[in-house]
Amino acid sequence: MTSAVEPFIDDLPGVPRQPVILQVLPRLVTGGVERGTVEVAAALVEAGWTPLVASAGGPMVRELDRLGVEHIGLPLHSKNPLVMYANVRRLEALLRERGVDLVHARSRAPAWSAMIAARRAGRHFVTTFHGTYNLGGMGLKRRYNAVMARGERVIAISDFIALHIQREYGTPPERIRIIHRGVDLARFDPARVGPDRLVELARKWRIPDGRPLIMLPGRLTRWKGQAVLIEAMALLGRRDLCCLIVGSDQGRTAYRDELEELVRRRDLEEVVRIVGDCADMPAAYKLADVVVSASTDPEAFGRVAVEAQAMGRPVIASDHGGARETVLPGVTGWLTRPGDAVSLAAALGSALAVNGYQRERMSGAAMEFVRRNFSTEAMCARTLQVYADVLASPPPGTAEVEAV
Repeated sequence: MTSAVEPFIDDLPGVPRQPVILQVLPRLVTGGVERGTVEVAAALVEAGWTPLVASAGGPMVRELDRLGVEHIGLPLHSKNPLVMYANVRRLEALLRERGVDLVHARSRAPAWSAMIAARRAGRHFVTTFHGTYNLGGMGLKRRYNAVMARGERVIAISDFIALHIQREYGTPPERIRIIHRGVDLARFDPARVGPDRLVELARKWRIPDGRPLIMLPGRLTRWKGQAVLIEAMALLGRRDLCCLIVGSDQGRTAYRDELEELVRRRDLEEVVRIVGDCADMPAAYKLADVVVSASTDPEAFGRVAVEAQAMGRPVIASDHGGARETVLPGVTGWLTRPGDAVSLAAALGSALAVNGYQRERMSGAAMEFVRRNFSTEAMCARTLQVYADVLASPPPGTAEVEAV
């Protein structure tokens, strides 16, 4: 059986046999952008291509090392114009020295440097639009963001983002490719999470026996909606539940203090707890009875909802952004009015009321939905196909240069 990421280029005229692909991003710390970069690098290795990754470094460089993928340390995290201009020269030299065929930019600051370097070196340039980005009020932000819409192909991580790109930046739809983020189905597989991992995590978090568990994973930042969930728990008025807010405050101690004060004011200390970051999210999802994504701003994609469904857990998500593509209302979960604690409380009541048969059907539907639409393997295969399609044509300006 052939792999979903086998080489796409054997029968494409004009495409190098073993293309060199450079992905650029600010840092390699935890996050969806970084995870996708590593996953695509692994797929490139499997396909027999040569991946390179350039960033300012971070803990996930170790994952590239394990894959045998070279990481080039450059200050691509900087938004200082002088550093960004210096990065143009650094990247142009890298493209020429290493024979890079295509540059894939995943964030704005490195994208500006990479786009100019790619043009100077006559290389292909592709971007992934990972979010809506802040448009600002004076047009400067829009111009800064616009680099992400200037790739020969612009990868949008959801239908929602694709429409945003067309509306805000006027990018022709024929240049946009929608590739949803993927979930590692080998990691997020309920059959692979043994009872020992569940017991260890339940002990660490001191989860009371016999209480249904509601969980909201996500970094502690206001727009993720932790306060909305706390208010919904107060409206629900049940004391026989356990509600965990899982995620790092990333130094936002003032916001964490604010949430803990809200828990005290609503007299929910015995029900709601903030437990910090978690290194074993598959086990965390499997422990949960309901997983909540209460974001008040639209998620570009919404990895939490997809990971939870991959683990067979029903989800409640805000009815906007990527959640409209990743949750099937009434089938795999519920959608609620964004920022509305009353709507969220009602959905929680519905989720907690499902019987065993209904829960089993939702679990099966959720896992099948994710397998069909949101696997890492499919994401990587589609990304490599974009690379192959772009590489089949001359880079912009190459024909004119050769003619002269």
